[in-house]
Amino acid sequence: MDRSSEIREFLRTRRARITPEQAGLTPHAGPRRVPGLRREEVAQLAGVSVDYYIHLERGRTQGVSEAVLDAVARALHLDDTERAHLFDLAQPTTTAAARTRRKRPLAPQRVRPALYRALGALSVPAVVQGRRLDVLAANPLGYALFADFASRPHRDRNFARFVFLDQAALSLYTDWEKAARDTVALLRLYAGRHADDPQLTEMVGELSLHSDAFRRLWADHDVRAHTTGTKRLNHPLVGSLTLDYVVLATEDDPEQSLAIYTPEPASPSDEALGILASWTSTTTSRSSASEQSDKPPL
Repeated sequence: MDRSSEIREFLRTRRARITPEQAGLTPHAGPRRVPGLRREEVAQLAGVSVDYYIHLERGRTQGVSEAVLDAVARALHLDDTERAHLFDLAQPTTTAAARTRRKRPLAPQRVRPALYRALGALSVPAVVQGRRLDVLAANPLGYALFADFASRPHRDRNFARFVFLDQAALSLYTDWEKAARDTVALLRLYAGRHADDPQLTEMVGELSLHSDAFRRLWADHDVRAHTTGTKRLNHPLVGSLTLDYVVLATEDDPEQSLAIYTPEPASPSDEALGILASWTSTTTSRSSASEQSDKPPL
């Protein structure tokens, strides 16, 4: 993906959502040709020349300072996540050596044995997510909660592909539109850090080709970081589930995280999750017994 076009569309959509009144400006009389703020108004609020801001919005960010990006972020009322995304896209005062390092192929992500053991020790659903929302690992209850990603081809072990390309996701998420919007916002955040990732480009192309909803949400350029929240699911086996989640970063790989899902104690969701855990345990035991019976005698 082209960083210049990404910066242009991100800044354009951010200023389109803010009215002059919200920015503390007195609007000019007469009709406005654009929604939200004009480029001149953003430049005025950021304390830069109009020409400078126009160059910035066109993606010409070479040599741009952090102070200027901070001023633009304040003018556009960006939150912390959006500000970080702008910095990722603009790469202020980045050296040529650093840009070269960023363009090196990304090494495959591996889940450490200790993290696998932690997954196995958890009695609630847990999933390890990687780049592009790839599902790197999960405990049995984590797979049972969403989908059996382990049985899918590696390229399909991905939450974005699941949400937009798998019909099961439409009935699983109580509010599918919110799940879809959150998924795209997370993917956008990753794209700001790794616009040169060829696997990301391939996936965005595939999702854009097969999903009208993805194309619509991708064009919004919204970004969000999710560390805590609530998932509401309509599970095909146990029905309605309301689960709180927390996302924990792993120390050795900042782009790998552990998502843990927990129900309110003694709630209907707690009881339903217990039923799912029992079903998962029974299914796992049967699979193990079947594998043993298929082995030839020694």
